[in-house]
Amino acid sequence: MAPVTGPRVLAIMGSGETAPTMARVHRALFDRFGDPAVPGAILDTPYGFQENADDLSARTVEFFATNVGRRVGVVSLRSREVDAVTQATALARLREARYVMAGPGSPSYALRQWAGGPIPEALAAKLSDGGILTMASAAALTLGLVTIPVYEIYKVGEKPRWLDGLDLLGPATGLRAAVVPHYDNAEGGNHDTRFCYLGERRLRVLEQALPDGAFILGVDGHTALVMDLEQGSASIAGLGGVTVRAAGRSRFFESGTQLPIEALSEIARALAAGDGGAAEAGGLAGAGDGSAMAGGPPRAAAPLRDTMAEQEGAFIAALDGGDVRSAVAAVLELDAAVTGRIRAGEDSPDLDNADATFRSLIVRLGDRAADARPGAGAGATVAALVELLLELRTRARTDRDWATADLIRDRLAESGVAVRDGAQGTSWVLGDRPTPAEPEAAGRDSAGRPGTGVD
Repeated sequence: MAPVTGPRVLAIMGSGETAPTMARVHRALFDRFGDPAVPGAILDTPYGFQENADDLSARTVEFFATNVGRRVGVVSLRSREVDAVTQATALARLREARYVMAGPGSPSYALRQWAGGPIPEALAAKLSDGGILTMASAAALTLGLVTIPVYEIYKVGEKPRWLDGLDLLGPATGLRAAVVPHYDNAEGGNHDTRFCYLGERRLRVLEQALPDGAFILGVDGHTALVMDLEQGSASIAGLGGVTVRAAGRSRFFESGTQLPIEALSEIARALAAGDGGAAEAGGLAGAGDGSAMAGGPPRAAAPLRDTMAEQEGAFIAALDGGDVRSAVAAVLELDAAVTGRIRAGEDSPDLDNADATFRSLIVRLGDRAADARPGAGAGATVAALVELLLELRTRARTDRDWATADLIRDRLAESGVAVRDGAQGTSWVLGDRPTPAEPEAAGRDSAGRPGTGVD
């Protein structure tokens, strides 16, 4: 075994690993090294299957540079089918990094790519030989004895079941647990999506199938459980708290709590035995009161599906009333809701539906631009629609949402509007010729000046 150098820390984040709420936690973890140039890296396997994997990596690197003040690299191992050179390169970068974070995506996908390979051992080495390992959202699920296949259960409808986890938690901390991030999730609105989208009914089913002596370790969104393996201590930071659950009984600990790591096991044993009072033992500092259904404070944000329905309704009403600017405002509100959750590290299944709705509204705006072209006096209407759509496109390009930017450009092209990106900005022209009644509306650049249609 290599000699231990520097801190040995395991940080578990329930969600929000690239949100401002967790930036302070990341900074404090990096500060433990006492070296401003300590190498850090993010591991992209959990989201390696996603079409926007490059954008997720870029946003995470930018978050660490801007919000944390640290440069991190990307350890890219998106599939076990990669060639030997790619795998060796990823492994070398992972071993070199002193701070490693893995985050959103699919826990079952990550486990399939890592199974039988060198990555689990390299992650375990951070905890045994020196380093800081931060596992968040989907990656956090893989830490324990067993893992919840979230998407398979929540979106596909498979029966609740466990997958074998990496069990990095046991050897490092002595805890026999299943880690459940997003523990206080409230995205479901009128249906229960706590406990990483399982809800109480399915969690009870899984709890009965836990390995002997195992318990559930729940971490709320925008919350971190930081375990110092050298000191044998744990602390909680962020907006929510941490829950120990065994045999249907729970004990909740709020942000600011400090306790010995071994106390978590003691609390779980006491809960399993039905001895709620014994759960007070273990030298707890700043512990909050718990209850059988404790799940942390509710999230302030409205459920995404409610926001989606509200803004879609506002869009339809505005467009039907001829108020194009209000229709675009509704699209912008929905875009802000989706983007905010993505930047906060959320991987809610509702994001797919909201994103699809956002794109469908853009398509409808493009259709309205096409419908407005025939007839005298249509130039001003077309110009207003085009300018507003280009505002959306500029925003998408700023957010590196190239798919949406291309969608807007393509829909405008189908409506007979050619968009030109040049050194002086973006301009547009009608595809055939200026509208006779209002030739001045035929094209304007991004500053509102008449456009030439030339790059």
